[in-house]
Amino acid sequence: QVRQALANTVAVLHEAGAGPEHVVRMTWYITDKAEYLRRQAEIGAVYREIMGGYYPAMAMVQVLALMEDRAMVEIEATAVIA
Repeated sequence: QVRQALANTVAVLHEAGAGPEHVVRMTWYITDKAEYLRRQAEIGAVYREIMGGYYPAMAMVQVLALMEDRAMVEIEATAVIA
């Protein structure tokens, strides 16, 4: 799900003529902190594959649930395009 959320983010950025380097902040909403921590290395590898070496300010929030019943992660990103 992280791969898909990040790929969607990059696709939207590309539509605006931007890329991962334009993201200035991200908020990750996760439903299972323990699962995130268990898979942190895998998630990090996926992040680097899709976002490259760009690391904006990030926050992570554990939530009880997301709108889609099967969703375990949702990523909100803000980009600045000059």
